[in-house]
Amino acid sequence: MFFDGDYSMNKKTVAVIFGGQSSEHEVSLNSASNIISSMNDENYFIRPIGITKKGQWLIYDGPVEHIKTGEWEKYGTPAIISPDATQKCILKIVGGRVKEIPVDVIFPVLHGKWGEDGTIQGLFEMAQIPYVGDGVLASAVSMDKVFTKMIAKNAGIPQANYLWFYTRDLQNCDEILNQIESKLGYPCFVKPANTGSSVGISKPHDRQELKKALLYAAQFDSKVIAEEFIDGREIECSVMGNGNDITASSSLGEIFPAAEFYDYDAKYNNEESKTVVPADLPKDILDTITEIAVKIFKAVDGNGLARVDFLIQKDSNRVIFNELNTMPGFTSISMYPMLWEAEGKSKSMLIDELITLAIDRHNNAI
Repeated sequence: MFFDGDYSMNKKTVAVIFGGQSSEHEVSLNSASNIISSMNDENYFIRPIGITKKGQWLIYDGPVEHIKTGEWEKYGTPAIISPDATQKCILKIVGGRVKEIPVDVIFPVLHGKWGEDGTIQGLFEMAQIPYVGDGVLASAVSMDKVFTKMIAKNAGIPQANYLWFYTRDLQNCDEILNQIESKLGYPCFVKPANTGSSVGISKPHDRQELKKALLYAAQFDSKVIAEEFIDGREIECSVMGNGNDITASSSLGEIFPAAEFYDYDAKYNNEESKTVVPADLPKDILDTITEIAVKIFKAVDGNGLARVDFLIQKDSNRVIFNELNTMPGFTSISMYPMLWEAEGKSKSMLIDELITLAIDRHNNAI
């Protein structure tokens, strides 16, 4: 339930933050709507806070269904999380007056830049309020695919061959095109280093398409990655936990994209795309994937949750780490909650566990 009154009852007040300024704003609205709808009213006072695409923070008390449609912006009231660690509250601003609303825990349902990259996590750390998900370091290095790949390489985790470039270097485009053609060949994948939900990704098949793909990816980030094409099955694994107590879902999911690859449109708009849970995999491959999922999560200093994506090379059954997402989607088609549901955890139970992990991590912080 949304609440703005007496906080004496024994419930946790949870600020659910959604929206944001990234290219994944709409995905966040869908995720937040599903999370809020699944939260147990007996356990929580829910305080939704939306961030508009322009960066304005608004506390929202209306119907949940208006979050998904974007109508929430019409009814929001300015409010921010106070960075003052002695307050631990939302500052709601009404008619020039400020009202303090105490907060026990924050659930940042934000995907992409300024939400999943360590920036807003830094605010929560300053405020000393427990929050769901990974910390500043894990969020930052996992959001940046270049750093994730460096960490994976150092940890001895198999991954596709890749090259990366600053977008400013694309002025010397011919030299970069030559490098990619020589080391990766065609087809390949080109991605912005700091986006999720398959935003900005292309699969070029020749030099002309490659140049277009690089310039397209450069619109979304200051760094661009080119990866070799792996002809493989797309598998996803969910992980959850703190410190050394990390659990990977024994159920894995397989993606069957309707398009040539799982781009944004294939993921969210094409009903022909399918996900299968559990994936039909032999036990040795399943064990390898869950082991690597936990390994990479620990390597980036992960806490809370993540979805880890893999490829299984068709000609060899070789397991290849693809990427790690520290705030995976919670939409109706999102794999993270779907994999836990396959193991008997409802969305409500999953949210309870994630909030408990957030509070435990905060209480045990040195």
